[in-house]
Amino acid sequence: MLKMQLYHHRNTLDFKMYSNRKQIDQIFNQLERLEILAMHQYKYPLTALRNFQHRRYAREAQEREREELLSRSFTTNDADTSIPIDETLQFNSGLQNAHRGMDDLLGSGSSILNGLRDQRSTLKGTHKKMLDVANMLGLSNTVMRFIEKRASQDKFIMMAGMLATCFVMFLVVKYLS
Repeated sequence: MLKMQLYHHRNTLDFKMYSNRKQIDQIFNQLERLEILAMHQYKYPLTALRNFQHRRYAREAQEREREELLSRSFTTNDADTSIPIDETLQFNSGLQNAHRGMDDLLGSGSSILNGLRDQRSTLKGTHKKMLDVANMLGLSNTVMRFIEKRASQDKFIMMAGMLATCFVMFLVVKYLS
């Protein structure tokens, strides 16, 4: 019996405190509106109105959320609350392996590019020496033009081969992964 009376007394106090809190909130809201209107009455009336509406909507949303939380009944978690960590760990390790593979791929690509640059400089030097030797031997201009034409054709063939290789690599990656 005493427990019931204490419980009833506590509920009435909680309700009174809640209603007093609501009144205090309303007074503060009215004060805020007055401050906003006083500050921006002549300068920015549309901005003040928008700010006022935004604050009012925010307050209404907070009140709705508060009411929803107060009316909700909470229960214990009867369901399984385990977290599937194994799948996440496997995914993370797969990402790390892919990252390492990409780093290795970039490193090998960089070394290949450096090798190609070295070969280019070597071939340029060889080409100059060949031209010098050919000029000394007195080869005709037509032979020189044939050599230069062959060099440009070789360049196009090399480009076509590189494009074909890239296309094949793209197809392999697309259809195998």
